[in-house]
Amino acid sequence: MSNRLFQGVVHQMRDAIGRVIGVIDENATVVACSETSKIGSSCDFFSIELGESYDVFIRDGFTYKPFGVHIKPDFAVFVEGADETAGKYAAVLAISLTGIKQYYDEKYDRNNFIKNIILDNVLPGDIGIKSRELHFNTDISRVVFLINITSTTDVSAFEVIQNLFPDKNKDFVFNITENDIVLVKEIKSSTDIRDLEKLARSISDTLSGEFFTRVNVGIGTPIVGIKELARSFKEAQMAIEVGKVFDTDKNIISYNNLGIARLIYHLPTTLCDTFLREVFKKGSIESLDHETLFTIQRFFENNLNVSETSRKLFVHRNTLVYRLDKIKKLTGLDLREFDHAIIFKIALMVKKYLSTDLVKF
Repeated sequence: MSNRLFQGVVHQMRDAIGRVIGVIDENATVVACSETSKIGSSCDFFSIELGESYDVFIRDGFTYKPFGVHIKPDFAVFVEGADETAGKYAAVLAISLTGIKQYYDEKYDRNNFIKNIILDNVLPGDIGIKSRELHFNTDISRVVFLINITSTTDVSAFEVIQNLFPDKNKDFVFNITENDIVLVKEIKSSTDIRDLEKLARSISDTLSGEFFTRVNVGIGTPIVGIKELARSFKEAQMAIEVGKVFDTDKNIISYNNLGIARLIYHLPTTLCDTFLREVFKKGSIESLDHETLFTIQRFFENNLNVSETSRKLFVHRNTLVYRLDKIKKLTGLDLREFDHAIIFKIALMVKKYLSTDLVKF
């Protein structure tokens, strides 16, 4: 499509300049020209200059000016003649074509459109109109993965993920910060959360196993169409943020599996403080040492089963009962009773949440 844009500009400029003008791509193929018979022809000796700089150069009676928006030039404009005027024409054309190409990419690039939806940079009323312009299928299911890089090497994680998902008509990969990469993945309607977690695990394992890059991956909920992509992205963000507090041993976190942690994350801090004061006697929670808290954690992990917990802790059953009685005396909560255990578990999670920098004021 950009080649047609170039040809349109070249055609309009042809009479004004009165010289042969055109554009070659990075492979030195003529993609637009005032002499249409030259379109498609190749000039191999230009490719080296294109890859090195944006400086004007002259070859065989033509003046060339590379241009583009990347580190290396994407294209070069050429103007018949080796004089100063040809150089000025080439410079002006390069500036014009760069602006046109950039405008076209921003307006019609599907990847850029998806990124703007994710970041809430598109008005809701414009999403449907733009989707039809770009021929998006509104009945397709998609999900957002947020890949947060926690440690890295010189390898570009962005390029690795792009190579893992090369189909740019179905999947979209882009950076939103230096350490955050978004993958918008097209999925089947029958795909469940375990399939998504398996895919996230494969991304993480590839980056860590082959490129020594560690990541956390947040997974939003699947959506149909593209209007709800921003919501799925925010859910993936929340999954990572909440996971840093409550699931510190996991690096694959799904929004659907956050459970009660998601509720706590949305609570006002004043309500959290009030809840803790009501649950625990003054100073009772602070009086629990590391060994006692570890015992409580294992007791919860073993579904409040005294015998199983004592076996896993390699202590006598009576020792565990003594510890539980001590906790009851300090806090007023008997963890062997289901209701008390639920209150204690939630209170510990609230306290952990309040002690992090994720608290929203």
